[in-house]
Formats: sequence, C-alpha cells, structure tokens
Amino acid sequence: MTSIAIIGSGPTGIYTLKSLMESETPLSVTVYEATADPGKGTPYHPRANDRAMLANIASIELPPVCESLTRWLQRKSPAELAMLGIPVETIGEREFYPRVVLGEYFEAQLKALLAKAVTGGHVVDIKASHRVVDIQLRERDIHVDVATADGVTEHQAFDHVVMATGHDWPKTTETKPGFFISPWPAKNLDTIGDVSVGVLGTSLSGIDAVVSAATSHGSFLLDDAGMMQYHSASGPSFHLTMMSRKGLLPEADFYCPIPYEPLSIFTDAAVDSLVQTVPEKLLNEMFELFRAQLFASDPAYSERIGLGMRTVETVADAYFAERETYDPFTWAALNLGEARANKATHTTVAWRYAILSMHETVLRAVPHFNDEDLKRFHKYFKTLFVDDYATVPHQSIERLLALHRAGRLSVLKLGPDYKLDKDSVEKGAVIEIGDDRHAFTAFIDATGQHAVSAWDIPFPSLISQGVVREARTEKASTALAMADDTATVATGGIDLDSQFRPKFEKPLSHNLYCVSIPFLLHKLPFVQGITSAEELGRLVANAILDDVAGNKFRLEVVRKVVA
Repeated sequence: MTSIAIIGSGPTGIYTLKSLMESETPLSVTVYEATADPGKGTPYHPRANDRAMLANIASIELPPVCESLTRWLQRKSPAELAMLGIPVETIGEREFYPRVVLGEYFEAQLKALLAKAVTGGHVVDIKASHRVVDIQLRERDIHVDVATADGVTEHQAFDHVVMATGHDWPKTTETKPGFFISPWPAKNLDTIGDVSVGVLGTSLSGIDAVVSAATSHGSFLLDDAGMMQYHSASGPSFHLTMMSRKGLLPEADFYCPIPYEPLSIFTDAAVDSLVQTVPEKLLNEMFELFRAQLFASDPAYSERIGLGMRTVETVADAYFAERETYDPFTWAALNLGEARANKATHTTVAWRYAILSMHETVLRAVPHFNDEDLKRFHKYFKTLFVDDYATVPHQSIERLLALHRAGRLSVLKLGPDYKLDKDSVEKGAVIEIGDDRHAFTAFIDATGQHAVSAWDIPFPSLISQGVVREARTEKASTALAMADDTATVATGGIDLDSQFRPKFEKPLSHNLYCVSIPFLLHKLPFVQGITSAEELGRLVANAILDDVAGNKFRLEVVRKVVA
C-alpha cells in the first residue's frame, strides 16, 4: 500500500482524507493530531472557544464531508441538541452555529470516514496526542519524528506527507499582565476584571473577543419584544472598546444564491488570459475587468460610487465612503435591518454579490503579481474584498448593538498613524492617536491569523536540508525577464508549486504538501475559510492519487516486461 501521513485532523486534514478515501486503490493513511481530540480543529475546539463564539459560515456554505451539517443536526435527538445549545426550530441551511458545534460535526465526520475507509479496503490510523516534531525528506520517502503523550519519540517513513497544521495560535497569550496577543483560548479572557478593555480588531475575531469578555461579566437575553439586551453583573468600570484603522464594524451576512452564479465578464478564463498576456501590468488590467463586471452587475451602484473614475488605489475609499459618514452602531443597525429583510424575501443586492463572486477569481491572479502590484493589491484593493466576504452572523451584530445600548461598548477609529504602547504601563496598553491618549487596563489583539515566514516552519530538518525557502515574486522592473533569484524578490510564506509542494532542485522526495494556512496567506490572502480547506484538501489528495495511479501503471508495465 502507498503510505500517507496527514499532519493535523482539522477541516483541511479531514477534507484531504475524504478525497483520498475515494481511491479505488487501497491506501494506508496515518493522521497525526497533537491534541487528545482528533477532528475538532483549533478554530472549533471547546478548549479554545467560548460557547457563545459563532462561526461565520452558514450550513449551506459548508462543504459536506459524509453528510451536510444541517442533516447531521436534524438526526440529533432533542437532548443532544440541548447539549449543543441548538433549538430544533433554528436548524436550517442559512443558519449560523457556535464554533464548538462545528467542532462536534467535524469530529463525527472523521469517525464516519473511518467506517468508509474499511469498506474501501483502506487502512486509516488516527493517532491522537501525537505531535510531529520534525520532517526529513529522503530520496524515496519522507521521514517523520513524532512525540507521543508519554514522552516517546516515534520514527516513521511515508511515501507522501501532507502538512495540514491549520491555524498557528501562540501557546501563551497573556504576554504581560492584562495584555493578550490573541483572544484564544477564550478561557484566558475570564481573568479580565471590572476594567476598561481595548480590543484591536473589529472583524469576527474582534467580536469573538468582545463576546467572550462580555459573557464573563453578564449575559445576553431577548426582551419581551424579541430584541437582544445585555445584562451586566459588573460595575460601571467594565467597558469594551473595539478599534481599527477605519473604525468600522463588519456588515451582517447578506442573502445570495449558493453556489455562486457564473460571472459574465470577470471569469476564470478572462483572468487566466490576463496572466498569460499582460503579466507586467496584470493588476491594472484585472482592475479594468473588475470595473466592467461591477458596472454590468449593478450599474446604479457603480455610478453612485463613481466607479468610472476610480483606480486600484481609490476604489476601496469609494466603497467605504458612505459607511464612514455614519456612527458605526447606527450603520450596523440599518445594515442589519436590510440584511434581515433581504433574507426574508430572498433578495440579493447585486453589487455585494458581484464582489463576493469575484473574490475567489481574484486569487487566480494574485500569485502572478510582480512585487509592486502585490504591494498595491495588499495595501489598497484587498480590503474591499475582505470586507465584502467577511460578513458576520446577524446574532453577532445583535450582540454588539446590545452591548452598545447597555453603555458597555464603543468603537475607536485609529487612523493610519496610531501608536500602541504596552511597555510604559504596568497592565494592558495605551493607544496614542496624535495628542489623544487612550489607556486600557486590559488589551486584546484580535487581528486574527497572520502570515508567517518560511523560516517559521516548525520542522527543523526541512530548513537544514534547504528544501524550504520564502515564496518569490518577480520584480516589476524585470517582469518580462527570466525568473531567477536576481529577477525576483522574496515576499514571504513558503515557495510552493501548483500542487502545494515546496520547490527545490535536490534529489529528494517531492511528495511533501504544505496546506498549512499561515504559510499560504502571502500569495493566497482569502484562503482561511472552510471552503478553502475543502479545495486545498481535494487538490493535494488528487495530486497524491495521480501519483499512486502512475506508480501502479509503471509497476504493471514492469511486471509485464519481466513476465
């Protein structure tokens, strides 16, 4: 049997295993999981998340493993649903659920895959509490060192290894009294007392931090009119301040057809053609394509924001302009009302849907940007797509509004030149905006997963062997020249080929696959969701199965020749 190791049993590892189980050739697969609970995944693990933290993916968007999330919930008994905190009447394809519920779902799906493996003749071994500490490429196989829970180090060799280690959260979050570099694990935030709390970040990660801190000091309840209210058990000193450069809150999830309807102009083929024909001005030409699609999808909106006069550098300013004229909570209330009404009537806002649909096609071009265009994309154009696809559950907005009405939450606009000072104060941090100084006794960095360098890879032999290096991008001045180290510049992450294998020229196995999110964000900035996990898992599994099929064919030829 071909032997395969999957490092990590979160969504990416599970979707990889799912696609491998479709092989007609029996496989031997070992799944290593550092924690004691295979299948839950860090973003959905009960030890990392408060039960009030919501996932921002609706059931209909979550790719089924062995069954859909909705079907899995519908099979649960009332007692089981009560344990999950899910009222039976709320189950539906367009609904959002707590992160820990998704953890339970993925754990159940992993167990179902094990049953499927047996019927397919595969051998699958799930090793809980087994942390892979090193990977070494050899000529014909890949060697891994694994630390077990009892302190023993195991040494195994595999034909293929998939790094699906997922998000990279720090082991210690409170790096000084009152200063948290991550909102996870959520239980760490329970130590925050009746004080002023600053939360850096207004996206769902920021909302997670706010909700977790708030539920430690009170509770969210519906009043007689069905409106969410926050009831605090703390004194008046407990106050939360969310902050970001623009000082805006995310918008509420909006109704749209799923799967996405095909675009007429901004198509995969059109973007691929630009990659091939105009590499030296790819971003500008792609923006023209984006502008043409938005005009075609929603001409009224395009006229309203002056799209015809916008550039890569100015289109995001136009996108956010109207929101920035409103108080963030006023806009949140208006936007929530619109989103609720549209959900009830199945109404789709054309410009929102067009941008949402385009964000995945944009990813086809990003890895091909030269260094200047990559910087321009990240600085100016990316924020528009991120805001549009990173909408949050309606309940998340309801909670923010409830906290604000209770006088417990405000939003601070930082602008581009703020300073964060955590060293001059005993606890928490201070934010300086010009002459204004905002002191917080507790401070939480909730800006989410950050991209990391190739040199941050936790497997030292891969570095010593020289088989990982930072991803490289062509310099703008040499975009038409041959790609070599003098014509390129390092931009971060790991340099990978189209099948997510590290690029190198040494006579070593090329069957190592990296689908670990932090190492992909430099070139794939929208790759963090569960749908991306499914796509990545399917892609590397197909690459492995193609190799298995090729080896099987070559073996059959050799046998015929020998015979």
